[in-house]
Amino acid sequence: MNWPKIIQLIRKNLFITQSELAQMIDVSFASINRWERGHHEPTMKAKRKLAQICKENHINMEVE
Repeated sequence: MNWPKIIQLIRKNLFITQSELAQMIDVSFASINRWERGHHEPTMKAKRKLAQICKENHINMEVE
């Protein structure tokens, strides 16, 4: 999975900031920022929450 692109796609489709996404999945802004820049990968708990957001909003997680 390309988590930086998935996170960017979620934010773009929902018109939200990194801070707003962080609040949605109960993590810090810094975590979202590191994930989106590709410095770290989300935890399994965060991945499940991100996948749920994608499912609820009809966002395809299959990005390259």
